[in-house]
Amino acid sequence: MTFFSKTLSLLSLIFLLSNCNSFAQKKDNYAAKIDSLIQNTSPVFNGVVLISKNGKTLYSKAKGVSDFETKKPLKIDSQFEIMSNSKLITAILILLEVEKGKVELNAPIKKYLPELTQSWGDSVTVHQLLNHTHGIVDIQKPLAFKPGTHFGYGNLSYTLLTKIIEVTSKKSYTEMANALFKKLKMKDTYCYSKDKNQNLVTGYINSDGTFEKVTQTLITPQNLGADGVVSTVNDLAIWNNNLHKGKILKPETYKSILHYNITSQHNLFGKEYEGYGYGIRIIEKEAVKYIGHTGLGDGFSSINLYFPESDISLVIIENQMSKNADLFYASEFKIKNILLKSDLLK
Repeated sequence: MTFFSKTLSLLSLIFLLSNCNSFAQKKDNYAAKIDSLIQNTSPVFNGVVLISKNGKTLYSKAKGVSDFETKKPLKIDSQFEIMSNSKLITAILILLEVEKGKVELNAPIKKYLPELTQSWGDSVTVHQLLNHTHGIVDIQKPLAFKPGTHFGYGNLSYTLLTKIIEVTSKKSYTEMANALFKKLKMKDTYCYSKDKNQNLVTGYINSDGTFEKVTQTLITPQNLGADGVVSTVNDLAIWNNNLHKGKILKPETYKSILHYNITSQHNLFGKEYEGYGYGIRIIEKEAVKYIGHTGLGDGFSSINLYFPESDISLVIIENQMSKNADLFYASEFKIKNILLKSDLLK
C-alpha cells in the first residue's frame, strides 16, 4: 500500500469515527439538555423526570427536596399526589365495568345514581361524564349547557364516576383502584388516605421563589376518582406500558378512550384545540402525535405523556406549583419540547 493510500485510509477512518461520535452525541443530547434545564431553569424545578421506552428506563433524574424545611432530597421512587392524572385511572375502572356488562356508556347516569333529584339525571350519560361534555356545574343546579354540545372540564363528573364504580362493583373506589395497581405491580401507587402517607412528599405553592407548604388537601373520599391517586414516575411508566399495550382493556374498549367528539385547549399542549377522550387528551397538531394528561393541585404538578409511534413515555412530577397561573407546568412544557425535537421520537 502506498503512502498516499495509507493516508487516505487513515483520513477515512478518522472521518468515520468522527461522524459516529457526532451521531452518538447528537442522539444523547436530549439527556444533557434536560439535565441543564432542570438545574438552571426559572422558576426552579423541584421534582422527578422519567423517560422510558417499551417499559425500560432511558432517562431518570430527581432534583430538589421532598420537604423544604428538612431539606430531605427527592428520590426517583418518591411518591406524589398526581391529582387529575387520576382521571384516566377512573376512566379505565369504568371501562372495566363496561366490559363486565355492569355499565353502559350511553345510559343516563340516573340508572346508576337513582338518588339524583335534578331532571338532567335522565339525560346526562356516562360517556358525557367521561369526556366532560355533561354540563353539570352543581348537583343541585340546572345544567350549564345541553349535554354533548360543549366541553366543561372539572372534578364533579369524575366524583360522580367514582360513585358509579362503587355502586356497580359493590366495592369502594379504593378497593377497586388498589386491586388494579396490585395486579399491574404498581407497588408504590395507592389511593390517598390521611392515615396512609408512606413516602408521600410535601406539596408547596411557589410564590416568586418562596415556598409555602400546603396543609389542607383538596382530596376527599368522594372525589378520589378525580384527583386522589398517589404514585411515582416509575409506576406511571408501568401504567403506560400496560394500558397502551393492550394488557388492561380489550382492543375495542381501549379504542374508545381515544375516540373523541369534542376538543379543548390546554397551554401545555399549545394554543390549538385538541381532542379530549376519556380522561386523556389526544394531541395531533404538534410535530409528533401523542396522548396524555396533566395534574395540578395541593402543591403538586404532574404530566404523563405517551408517544405511540416510538413507544416513549414521559412522566414528570413536581411537589410544587406556581401561584402564578401563567407559570403552571413551566418546566414540563420545556422538557416536553426538548423531547419533541430529540432523535428519540424520530
